[in-house]
Amino acid sequence: MELSGRTALLTGATGGLGRAIGMALAARGANLLLSGRKAEALEALAAELPGEGHRVLPADLAEPGVAEKLAAEAGDVDVLVANAGLPGAGLLTDFSPEQVTRTLRVNLEAPMLTARALYPRMVERGSGHLVFVSSLSGKVASPRSSIYNATKFGLRGFAFGLRADLGQQGVGVSVVSPGFVREAGMFADSGASPPSGMGTTTPDKVAAATIKAIERNKLEVVVAPLQLRAMSHFALATPSISHRAQSGSAGQKAAKAVADGHPPDKR
Repeated sequence: MELSGRTALLTGATGGLGRAIGMALAARGANLLLSGRKAEALEALAAELPGEGHRVLPADLAEPGVAEKLAAEAGDVDVLVANAGLPGAGLLTDFSPEQVTRTLRVNLEAPMLTARALYPRMVERGSGHLVFVSSLSGKVASPRSSIYNATKFGLRGFAFGLRADLGQQGVGVSVVSPGFVREAGMFADSGASPPSGMGTTTPDKVAAATIKAIERNKLEVVVAPLQLRAMSHFALATPSISHRAQSGSAGQKAAKAVADGHPPDKR
């Protein structure tokens, strides 16, 4: 899909990844509808983006009914980039039932419901693209991430199934799956160091992957160094071996550092 002149709805726009994706979309000539919880930050971002006509649609996707309301306010869009997400890091017992619901709603339910509301008009036009920003945590489970893993495994499966439904109707569906992102994103926000030897990527590379997914109609674009991509493929093929490796002392230590940086009561 050619992005110039297209209208794109971007959720989670004011986070580090969202800003990079927004800049990349605007640089390609897209007109952006920027969504996030903080109206002032959205307005500031809209003013920084290249091009004109960008709008802001503040929304807290953790609240019931907000995803459908956001889609209605957005109207006809050509591209959805579902980027908003919560960490969901920690032991299951660290979360209240309400906090579990909040994470599931933002990470999985909201992308599904937003897509459900938007894609029928794309089908009518015979053109459109839906991008879901997932994670390698949607391929490889890790300690203290059961809720987050559930949402990202689910989001990846949802996108793959939806692509099978829409592939013959002119609407593309893609998953962008970053590994450890430095400078921005949930891992960086926790203040934890990535496991030794795994390597990291950058917000700009995640943004470039998003553009690639849309323009080339890619099913999935993984954004990570070669060794991490290889390990994720190996984990999918041999989950029992991956589970033992992830459950070792190094994996437990790294997972605890991430969870400690994102305590549920601070979100």
